[in-house]
Amino acid sequence: MSSFVAIVGSFPSPPTDRIEIGPLTFRFYGLMIAMGVLAAVEMGRRRWAERGGDPDDMIEIAKWAVPAGLVGTRIYHVMTDWKSYRGDWLRAFEIWNGGLGIPGGLVLGVAVGYWYVKRRGWDAATVVTSVIPGVPVAQAIGRLGNWFNQEIFGRPTDVPWAVRIDPEFRPEFPDNETFHPVFLYEGLWNLALAYFLIRMDRAGKLKPFQMIPLWMMGYGVGRFIVEGQRTDFASRIFDIRINHWVSGIAVVVGALWFLWLGRRGETLDRVADNLDGDGLDADELDLDDPDLSDGDRETPDLDDPDLELDGGDGTDSDGDLVEADEG
Repeated sequence: MSSFVAIVGSFPSPPTDRIEIGPLTFRFYGLMIAMGVLAAVEMGRRRWAERGGDPDDMIEIAKWAVPAGLVGTRIYHVMTDWKSYRGDWLRAFEIWNGGLGIPGGLVLGVAVGYWYVKRRGWDAATVVTSVIPGVPVAQAIGRLGNWFNQEIFGRPTDVPWAVRIDPEFRPEFPDNETFHPVFLYEGLWNLALAYFLIRMDRAGKLKPFQMIPLWMMGYGVGRFIVEGQRTDFASRIFDIRINHWVSGIAVVVGALWFLWLGRRGETLDRVADNLDGDGLDADELDLDDPDLSDGDRETPDLDDPDLELDGGDGTDSDGDLVEADEG
């Protein structure tokens, strides 16, 4: 009876992982990744435009960051799951069969994107704030590719939202048909994380670049949780999945980085106000500022013995202070 309820209450996996148009074959795994990238770029364009930037700048960044991210995902996957490719290393290039390690893509993609922003001379803090919320959205959409591939599922379960997996994709569980949709859990977590990042940004409390460690912490916590649900093979260190280690490190490093950034600089709203203005207002000028250059101080020294005052009142006919002629 419980098996019947699980099947009725669950949702099925897609009947195919590809679509064929004439001689062309498109795999849904790749299509989901492409859709995620497009969504992230569009979010970045809109958020960058809101801050006075050219929306097309985001397309230029994506031309560098996206390919780098794809390379990084594959490198990370192969490095952490190298035993699966031993004896047939050419399979390491078959990215259409799945196997993209998100942490590697995030690190390399963000690093290359940051390099390009600095190269163009754009305000890096504002670009980061514009771009980062779109990253977890891209991850969430990309996770749907795992659904088409019938992978990244968890332990057997009969919850109403369980996913049905075909027998050839679950040889370890011949007697079970429904499983926790771990890919869905991670996708929903990433959507919630994107919403949280946007809300924090709109609150105007983030210091420059704090968006990055905040995202690292959020992603690390979510990935650590869902990683414990996965049943697929994974390399381990001290009998702990590598992705658990990476997620934990991301949380710790992100927290320390976030606190360190919080101790320096103005908030992003304050930075934006200064960038938008033409200069300091009169009431913002601190004449006691030791860093104010001498060229900004025009008040004469009345005790200067070389200063001669005309007319006994220290002014000329125009009311300006005058100095004595030499000689």
